[in-house]
Parts: sequence; C-alpha cells; structure tokens
Amino acid sequence: MKKLLVLMAALSLAIPLCVSAQEPAAQAPKEFVVYTDKNARDNHFIPSGWMGDTSDIKMNDQSAENPQSGATCIQFVYGAKKAQGQGWAGVVWQNPANNWGSKKGGFDLTGMTKLTFWARGAKGGEVIQKFTVGGIKGTYPDTVNIEIGPVELTDSWKQYTVNLAGKDLSYLSGGFGWSTTADLNPEGATFYIDNIKFEADPAMKPEGKKKENMPFYVYADRSTAGNHYIPSGYMGDYGDLKYDGASKEDPYLGDTCIKIIYSGKITQGARWAGIYWQNPANNWGSIDAGFDLSKAAKITLWARGAKGGERIEEFKVGGIMGEFSDSDSASVGPVILNKEWTQYTIDLKGKDLSYIVGGFCFVLNIDNNPEGAVFYLDEIKYE
Repeated sequence: MKKLLVLMAALSLAIPLCVSAQEPAAQAPKEFVVYTDKNARDNHFIPSGWMGDTSDIKMNDQSAENPQSGATCIQFVYGAKKAQGQGWAGVVWQNPANNWGSKKGGFDLTGMTKLTFWARGAKGGEVIQKFTVGGIKGTYPDTVNIEIGPVELTDSWKQYTVNLAGKDLSYLSGGFGWSTTADLNPEGATFYIDNIKFEADPAMKPEGKKKENMPFYVYADRSTAGNHYIPSGYMGDYGDLKYDGASKEDPYLGDTCIKIIYSGKITQGARWAGIYWQNPANNWGSIDAGFDLSKAAKITLWARGAKGGERIEEFKVGGIMGEFSDSDSASVGPVILNKEWTQYTIDLKGKDLSYIVGGFCFVLNIDNNPEGAVFYLDEIKYE
C-alpha cells in the first residue's frame, strides 16, 4: 500500500511538468513601436537628440494636421536660418533622453528586419538629407548605423523602409533620426512623420553594399536632392574661409554655384586652409558611412577665379583616415584658375573607390595667394 501511495505521489508531481513542457514558448514580438500617437503606451525612444542648428527646429509631436492614422502625427518646422552657424540640423530618437552613448539604455531588437515610417511634406519638394537607424557612439555605442537618403517628400503620405535584415540590432539607443541642410531647403521645410516602427518581416533579405550609379553629384545646385556629402571638414586656417553654397554670381549651370572666400589672415597660424565634403557632416573616419563609387572613372568640376590667377594646391577625392578610412585617394593640382569657367578632371581609373567618406576637397595657402582669394565651384560630379 505504501508503494502504491509513493507511486501515485510521484505521478502527481510529474503530470504538471509534462503539461508545462508541452506549452508553446512565448512568441517573439512582431513589431517594436517608436511612435504611433502622442502618449501611446507602446511608444519607445524620445526625440531628444537635437543636432546642428538646433534653434532652427520646432517640433510638435501631437499635430492633428492630417495624421497618417490615429489622432496625431509629428510636425517638424526647419527654419534653415543657420542659427548656430552649422548649415544643417536634425533629431535623433534616444533611450534614455539625451543619451549620446554615455548611459546604458539600448534595446535588443534582434529579430527585427526593417524599420518603416510614413512621411509627407507640407507643400511637397522638401528634401531630407537622410533618415537613420542607430549610429550613436560613446561608451555604450549602437551596434548598427544605417541611413537612407536623400529623400524628396511629396505632399501626400508615403511609407519608407529601412532594410535591417542581417544587421546586428542587439543594442540600439538611437532608434531613429533625420537630418537635412539649408542648402537642400533654402527656404526651410515643414514636414510630418507618423507610424514609426521596427518590424519582424521574414521576407526582408540582407542587402549587399550598394554600388552608386553614375553620375553621382557632390554639387549641382543648392537645393538639388541628388547632392551628396556636406562641406563640413574645415581644415588649417578655417577661420579664413567663408562658404556660400547658394551664390548667384554667374553660375556655370543652373541657378546657383559655390562661392569660397579665403581671407589669408592666418587666423589659426597654419598658413593654409581647405574644406572636405564629408558623409555625414564632420566625419573624419569615425562613422561607417562611405559610399561605394566603384562605377566612377573620373570626377569633374567647373571652377573660376574672381580675378583669375588664384592658385588651388589641389582638388582631391578620398584620403580621410580613421577607423573607417577611405579606400583610396586621388587629386589634381596645383591649379591656376582662370577668370572664365574651366572644367577640371581627376582621373579615377585604377583607384579603389569602394568606400569613400571624403567625397571632395580643396586646399590652398597664403604663400601662393598673399592677398587671399575668391573663387567659385559648380557641377562637381563623379562620372
């Protein structure tokens, strides 16, 4: 009898264990929301990382002006007034607020394969230089840095997708972001964003490194959506340089050209100066954001001097070093400018252009321009 009781007790303990083992495991979430509506309980990340000309940005995260769905959407007004002298601005959604990698706060979004969002412009034609996922550095860096753009918005809602398949999403404190420039939006821009979310879509497949098609513009006109790189890498006597990307003083083609004023005052004591066009702004090789320009055989540009005789030591492609270095470099120079527009070419045959962060640069010095120099650039493009 005692043996029977012991056996029955053992069976009673085993039965729940068997049932528990047969219960289905909790399914991984199919989506992770950044924003659906103001104060939605499943929202994540905070649009706290304001960058560049922060005073040029106004945000209303409970706009009722024709949301894509629900009761609200996010409205951004970008003034393009260069309030902090940067010429660009943007916002990153962070966790926790204002976390640039100094705090632990990243989410593990392993299993998500894409981020989708809806956007529209107030008028149409507004250009966002890039939308981003990840990219925060610091003590606790994001495990991914992905961007798409430039994107020219329409006046109707349109859904956009960032492919994250095959990416390491194990730590993400910068969930979403956007940035744009005054050159792309000379009159400013008002635009709307709604329904930002990560999704687990098994149909998404990893993308290989995209080889950019030619022509690939560095500069066509001030507000051209197809422009790439930002003239942010000031070097040497950077205080001696003034950049105007919207000069209407006899452009070679289109409505505008670039005007550079070099004072030659040796402000920083270097006796030379230059500017790198970088992706993104101020990237000296610390951010993985190079373009694959392998299809290019040359880069051409048009230049002229205000008086003629101005000397540029070199026009250059690539050459940025750092953790994410350019794959090669090429240059032409010295160049003595004419007063009339003249085309110059940098031969890229045989060069490894698979990864270029520094899309273009120029360098000049006081020794060969003792009175300073004023010169113009236009139609800078890879072909």
